[in-house]
Amino acid sequence: MDAGELEVFDAGRCTDGYQLGLAVGQRFSETIRSRMQVDLFLQEQLLPFASTAAGKQLLAALQATNRERYPRYWDELVGMADGSGVPLLHVILVNLRKEIRPFIPKKDHERREEEDDDCSDILMVSESTAFAAHNEDANVALLGHTYVVKATSPDGASSFTAYTYAGELPTCAFGFNSNGVAFTLDSVPPAIGEVAAGAIALNFVSRDLLEARDLDDAMHRVCSPGVSIGHCYNLMGVRARRIVTVETASRNRFAVHETGPVPSFHANMYRHLQVEQVQDENSMSRERRAAQCAMDSKEKALAVLGDTADDKYPIFMTGPTLYTLCTVLVDLDEETMTIYRGNPKNRDAVRVVLPMM
Repeated sequence: MDAGELEVFDAGRCTDGYQLGLAVGQRFSETIRSRMQVDLFLQEQLLPFASTAAGKQLLAALQATNRERYPRYWDELVGMADGSGVPLLHVILVNLRKEIRPFIPKKDHERREEEDDDCSDILMVSESTAFAAHNEDANVALLGHTYVVKATSPDGASSFTAYTYAGELPTCAFGFNSNGVAFTLDSVPPAIGEVAAGAIALNFVSRDLLEARDLDDAMHRVCSPGVSIGHCYNLMGVRARRIVTVETASRNRFAVHETGPVPSFHANMYRHLQVEQVQDENSMSRERRAAQCAMDSKEKALAVLGDTADDKYPIFMTGPTLYTLCTVLVDLDEETMTIYRGNPKNRDAVRVVLPMM
């Protein structure tokens, strides 16, 4: 798949989780297989660790916990593996990578370290405008290994649209549903002491968000599980015209912040929840740069997300390791989600406009 393309697949109404996963796996089998082959962290770290005694024990605990709480989503993983022809273990490992990574022993200085996903968000709700603008940043290996999945619930009552990493549950990135709930996500890498081994995994929580009935239900779905590691959820109620940032951590800790008329910038560190965290220079540099810029309109926010003034840690990333896969603008007043491929401050950026309601 060309890195500039964005394929949208409507799986329709599937009778159960397995059928949805099977449909996605069959439709994107080549893309999923390709992602697994180029994913060096999977090949060099996750698979070898999964064959050790410690790895098998951790994986068994993660499987039991997440399969029990989210059986339908677990069935999606099984269907995706069957549909794509990729070993189920590989699919499970990429969906649990954030929960496994802290426990892989650091044996020497030659071991390949995986760069954290680094996303940036600008949020604003005033009388005249209400929007969330988001850069989806990830390892450069994911270029050409993403797609959009649309699906209708088994009972036909609702549907969702989700930007999805190949081989993973919809979605560890961003999405929305027909109930008027939308969201973007930011990783917040914790210190090792903040990780709860074998607990609920982030990919299952964000998959569950796509089923939320309204903003309050979305907040409940991200705050109630006992997660292994924390995350930042920018939750949007289109009908209510509200944006709420929820930062979560293990042991059922969370902080909620309501977006107001002063635009806010969020990178990949906790801003509201007091937990021990990794001091990420990339995030801090992006936050310092954003503080120098005006962000009080959609156009200005997109310009900030396209900023490359800092050579070492630009807000808009173009490699060699981290890459801005796309930028998304969620407009609560126009009820649209617009995905930009290329720098969003440039007129030649390719746009895909998705109506949310």
